[in-house]
Amino acid sequence: MAQPALDPPEQLAIATAPVPEYGTGSLADLLPTIAAHQGVAGTSAGIQELAPADRVCVFLIDGLGWEQLQAHPGEAPYMTALLGTSRGGTGRPITAGFPATTATSLASVGTGLPPGAHGLPGYTVRDPETGGLMNQLRWQPWTSPGQWQPHPTLFQRAAEAGVHTAQVSSPTFATTPLTQVALSGGTFHGRLPGEERMDLAAEQLAGGDLSLVYTYYADVDGKGHRFGVDSDEWRAELARADRLVRRLAEQLPPRSALYVTADHGMLDVAFDEQHRIDFDDDWELRAGVALLGGEGRARHVYAVPGAASDVLAVWQEVLGDRFWVAGRDEAIAAGWFGPVVEERVYRRLGDVIAAARDDVLITASLLEPKESAMVGNHGSMTPAEQLVPLLEVRG
Repeated sequence: MAQPALDPPEQLAIATAPVPEYGTGSLADLLPTIAAHQGVAGTSAGIQELAPADRVCVFLIDGLGWEQLQAHPGEAPYMTALLGTSRGGTGRPITAGFPATTATSLASVGTGLPPGAHGLPGYTVRDPETGGLMNQLRWQPWTSPGQWQPHPTLFQRAAEAGVHTAQVSSPTFATTPLTQVALSGGTFHGRLPGEERMDLAAEQLAGGDLSLVYTYYADVDGKGHRFGVDSDEWRAELARADRLVRRLAEQLPPRSALYVTADHGMLDVAFDEQHRIDFDDDWELRAGVALLGGEGRARHVYAVPGAASDVLAVWQEVLGDRFWVAGRDEAIAAGWFGPVVEERVYRRLGDVIAAARDDVLITASLLEPKESAMVGNHGSMTPAEQLVPLLEVRG
């Protein structure tokens, strides 16, 4: 359903959104670049400055944004030394993709596709088949993974091409639908202690003449959500993650590269009415809305039939310059979800999409009590959320 044309000021507001660098510098470009260097057919090197390596490990630290890493050199001395050329390192920021949230980003990493193609375009989105919300992180309610996301992962493609492929993560994730659609391929190795993951990742990396290994650490994100990204708890977790990166880097076998990245950044949002707009208490924002999806900083808004244009106009007026607010077709045309939105994905997107520009949230205290209580938040296209590190260590 095409949205009505916007007035020039509204068009200008949408145009100011810093769209992710799909194709040249996003999470969706990392594995295709690595796989192209390893000779996997049908892949291409979008991130031009990455040099080939026979054995590659991708270490994803959930919730570690580029700006947060830059702001905490004392807690992360090893990763700080890998930052830009001023320190002699090779680190640079890349963009997560929109929305900057875990389910979306992990699917982008694993499939090498932007959200409009892989079809996990948010924390919760409408399932056109049922009309209800689908939580793509927790996979609730359950739906067929292969139908929801039918594209093969880069790990599957690499394994089929003869690359030794493995994932090393928490045993909890071994058989989850999100792992199946985003990260499966080769062998999965479950380990709880982070130190054991690093040791096993290094062992798997040496397991083939060509190797592709993925490992993951979640606790930086967890502490950020609960305590905030400048809390003592978050700082301590960042320091631990830094030690894990160093432990893995010091075990790299010959002809290898380690890439450290993240799925999104994060920012703290104050607990007051100015910074937290409660959808459940705002009659204007609720008018004409059938379902509220997404998360506080990246909302998918599903209108009742015939009300999409009215909902768009009201959300733009009420939220003003605090959010980028677009109709579905305007957001697609602006490239928010990548260059292509597949037909099966189109109706998963909101009739109206709202992405935060300032340190503000649209909460839902009754519908989403746990999410509404988080200190640290993410999802939108601001640099604090969108920019993630791409740090390189060579073996």
